[in-house]
Amino acid sequence: MARVGTGDYQYELIENWATLPAGETFGNTSAVATDSQNRVYVFQRKNPPIMVFDADGTFISSWGNGAFASPHGIFIENDIVYLTDRDDSVCLVYTLDGRPTQIIGQRGQHSDTGAETPGQVVPRSAGPFNYPTEMVPSPSGDLYISDGYRNARIHQYTDAGQLIRSWGEPGKTEPNQFHLPHSLVVDDQGIIYLCDRENNRMQVFSADGQFLAIWPDLRRPLDISIGQDGLFYISEGGVDGLSPRVSIMDKQGNVVARWDALSAHGSWVDAEGDLYMALGVRERVDKYVRLR
Repeated sequence: MARVGTGDYQYELIENWATLPAGETFGNTSAVATDSQNRVYVFQRKNPPIMVFDADGTFISSWGNGAFASPHGIFIENDIVYLTDRDDSVCLVYTLDGRPTQIIGQRGQHSDTGAETPGQVVPRSAGPFNYPTEMVPSPSGDLYISDGYRNARIHQYTDAGQLIRSWGEPGKTEPNQFHLPHSLVVDDQGIIYLCDRENNRMQVFSADGQFLAIWPDLRRPLDISIGQDGLFYISEGGVDGLSPRVSIMDKQGNVVARWDALSAHGSWVDAEGDLYMALGVRERVDKYVRLR
C-alpha cells in the first residue's frame, strides 16, 4: 500500500476500500461520513443512495431508495444525519436507519439568482435555496447551509428550521464573495469554515456571519471535516494543471501535512483519525489509514 503524509500524520492508502454486496456497484460517490460507532455512510447518486459499512469496509445496510433527486452533502453529528439534495434544493435530516425527521426548503423550488448553469458565477445572490451543497450543525444548535451551485450564500437556521440570516455575494476576489461555496464546518467555538471552491480558498466567519479570515493556499477545496485533534482535513480538486491533494490545517490555516491525491468530491476524518475519500465519478471510496 502507498504511504503518504509527513511527521505524525502519515497514512497508508487502501484503494477501493468498500466490499459491496454481490452484483452491486457504486454510482457517483458524492460524500461520506461516520457515526459514533465508526460505521461509514456513503452518499451516492444511484439507488440505494445511502450505503453503510463497518470500518473494515464490510457492508452492513442501505436506505433511501427514491428519496433523493441528486445526493450531494452528508454530515453526521450526535448520530443525526444531515443531507443535501442538490437538484431538488432541499436539506434533510435523517436518523441513522433512514427515517426522515426534518426537511428545509420546498422540493423543486429554487430561489431567484438568475443562474441557469450550475457552477458558474451567479448573477446575484438570493435566499434559500438554489442547488445547496451541505448542511451542518453548530454548538448552539443552529444549522448552517452552504448554497452553492446556483447561489452564493451561507444560510443560518434555527434547529427548528427557521431562517435567521444569510450572507455572501457572487464574486472572485473580495471577502464575503463566493464562487461555488461547496462545504463547511463549524468548530467548537462556533466559528464557520467555508470551502469557497472555485475561488481556491477557505473563508472563515463568526457565528453571526462576520468575516474573519481567508486561507488562500488551496486548490478548489471540495470538502472539509474536523478531527478529534481539532485540525481540519480538506480534500482539494486541483486547478490549472496542479494536482488534487489532501491538506491538514490548523485553525490559523497553517499546513500540518499535505500530499497529492485523487480528487475526492467528499471526504471525512473519523474518530480514529483515518480518512475516507468519496471519489465521485470514479465511483469508489478510498481510505487512508493513519499510522499509529
